[in-house]
Amino acid sequence: MNHDVNKLVKLALLTALSILLMMAIRFPIIPAAPFLEYEPGDVPALIGAFVYGPGAGLLITAAVSLFQAITVSAGSGWIGGLMHMIATGTMVLVAGLIYRKVHTFKGALLALTAGTIGMTLVMIPLNLYFTTKFLGVPIEAVKAMIVPVIIPFNLIKASANSALTVLVYKSVARVLRIEPVGNEARQHE
Repeated sequence: MNHDVNKLVKLALLTALSILLMMAIRFPIIPAAPFLEYEPGDVPALIGAFVYGPGAGLLITAAVSLFQAITVSAGSGWIGGLMHMIATGTMVLVAGLIYRKVHTFKGALLALTAGTIGMTLVMIPLNLYFTTKFLGVPIEAVKAMIVPVIIPFNLIKASANSALTVLVYKSVARVLRIEPVGNEARQHE
């Protein structure tokens, strides 16, 4: 029971950190599409997926996507939140599943690379459908943005978040794995 509460608290902390990073650090990276902003909020979700499994990473992603839909991306609302959930969810799920099977540094690199590719590929049909159907952008305009904007943006964003995950994972994971000393542990001493 104590272990479940501890894990829940740590997942809540990763979620809060993800929201904080998403809100505090935002900037456009492709001049032709200043509405597409980089933010490092996916890093805590990736760490959550590596430490606690892909389901935990998806829970963090879902909470952050909901928060993003009602605050930062209020202009695109539920569409932006849903697209973020699917894009980041794809990356987190793919990376988390691979890392669970290949739990090494090379496995982490493979997982993050596959997650980056998965996120980038899933954003092509998502933009073709949601951006045209719900945001009113003509299909020709979206098609024209796929190669010069959508693909590079997602590759850059996911690659940057992957690099940050590699840089901070060991130290953050070490802290997340620390178990508090409670009454149960003291009884066994």
